Amino acid sequence: MKSSKSVEERRQKIVAWVNAQGQTQVEELAAQFNTSEVTIRKDLAALAQLGVLIRQFGGAVPVPSPSTDTSAAKGFHRSAPPQPTANPKTSVIGKQAAELVKPGTKLVIDCGSTTATVLPYLTQINDLVVMTNTLSTANFLTQSEKEPTVLMVGGTWDGQSQSFQGAMAEQLVSAYSFDIAFIGAAGIDVNRGTTTFNELIGVTRAMAAAASKVVILASSKKLTHKMPNLELGWEQISVLITDDGISNQDKLKIENQGVTVLIAAPSGE
Repeated sequence: MKSSKSVEERRQKIVAWVNAQGQTQVEELAAQFNTSEVTIRKDLAALAQLGVLIRQFGGAVPVPSPSTDTSAAKGFHRSAPPQPTANPKTSVIGKQAAELVKPGTKLVIDCGSTTATVLPYLTQINDLVVMTNTLSTANFLTQSEKEPTVLMVGGTWDGQSQSFQGAMAEQLVSAYSFDIAFIGAAGIDVNRGTTTFNELIGVTRAMAAAASKVVILASSKKLTHKMPNLELGWEQISVLITDDGISNQDKLKIENQGVTVLIAAPSGE
């Protein structure tokens, strides 16, 4: 039986190898460290929980941080990423969204604080496949007891949105098909759809195009945010999940454009 010391040493070397080589496949790591692919997958799961690597489908990539290459030498004392938090009004939106998810569902989850509210409710659902462009989402899900298959979008890191964006990310998303896309909104125009100031909307649109059902998670206050750029038109959206702050008039206008509007009940109701 391998000692805990030898396991830790191998994992330190795996981190150093991935940091040096970049995107690395499980088979390559198994050959490099003379062990089985099953063992490597366990190593990558443990390292992802520590936040020192990012798991991808079939392998791993480095964490884009200046301190990453020193983590192995420090013996993996980095704390695990914090769980997503939200105020009660938005957390119930995440709970409502999770009710749409069944075991075996293939999901794609966009960046955003409101989309993150669904994550705690996904941890008890079996056999999920989840693609995301957000490091915090990937790290949170790989700590789940019922860990889903997590696919990480590559591309160019955007510090403002804390997500990967760009043509490479769009191409990877477009290569897959999903049952549900969970997408947030900076603003909501009842006549047009979701809106934003940010012009980096290509990945979000690719996620919507790749999914059978597009679900927008947004608090009702987003209806007061006036944004110039249309991100997704209502014809591209299946469901809007919001809170009880939406007016009956706005709800009806959106429903008249073919969108199901679900109002998440306040906690305890």
